[in-house]
Amino acid sequence: MNATHKMARIGPENSQANPAEGHVRWSPLKSTWIGIMYLGAVIGGIITFTWSAVLLFLIASALTLCAGHSVGMHRRLIHNSFQCPQWLEYILVYCGTLIGLAGPFSIIQMHELRDWAQRQSHCHDYFASRQNLWKDWFWILHCDIQLDNPPVVNYEPRIANDKIYHFLEKTRLLQQLPWAILFYTLGGWSWVAWGICVRVSVCMTGHWLIGYFAHRCGHRDWDVEGAGVQGYNINLCGLITMGECWHNNHHAFPDSAKLGLHPHQTDPGWWMIQTLKMMGLAWDIQQPKDLPVRPNLKPITS
Repeated sequence: MNATHKMARIGPENSQANPAEGHVRWSPLKSTWIGIMYLGAVIGGIITFTWSAVLLFLIASALTLCAGHSVGMHRRLIHNSFQCPQWLEYILVYCGTLIGLAGPFSIIQMHELRDWAQRQSHCHDYFASRQNLWKDWFWILHCDIQLDNPPVVNYEPRIANDKIYHFLEKTRLLQQLPWAILFYTLGGWSWVAWGICVRVSVCMTGHWLIGYFAHRCGHRDWDVEGAGVQGYNINLCGLITMGECWHNNHHAFPDSAKLGLHPHQTDPGWWMIQTLKMMGLAWDIQQPKDLPVRPNLKPITS
């Protein structure tokens, strides 16, 4: 295997950047967006309930979470943990945009900043999930952090110069509109409420919630020495998180396409990548054995 490793998007030139000093500021756009989705989910979801709408919600959520967020945005675009045709990457990243969380550039910015901060010996509570549940929910889904001395996130030229990714970034919230029109045409307002509002609300809240617990409690097989924030594996959540709950594994081997490293660790995202491989649509798929040795990674022996 000729594995291709991700470039360092926050490099040594940012050595003076400080991940601990900064202020959390309310974001009108983020807060309004998630507020509208919650309102549509609670009111519209109850009033327009139908079993066909619930089925649409389940199918659309599974597709966008697995193909879009976990495989497309996270394992491919952010970590470059496998290779695929460009047209397929576009489809996967587009599905990830439909989660409603972020576009291609903003998801990379969010992820790289958080990962960089967590690798430092100390970072702001915004990155570490140290606050209580409700405060962390408000911070992550309604606010942004403004560091006093932030690092610069560099994008690979293939991403930075991609017109399709720039279009998806600029229109990331509007991408729900064509699907809302289609759902209304096929199933009326119940399909809009459940296919858009309930789906976006559940997926965005679930993404935050699993991240909250995956940095606070659970099981660990690995310790990243010097890192102020460790990841934890959350049992029994593999299926509904598409494998993203195996966060201690991910902290240990961030560029691995396989997150569930043990037989009992369910990883639908990995299943999809293996299916793409059998179809000839995925290659150079990285696993822990393919990655450079990390001197600061230590196994935890019980």
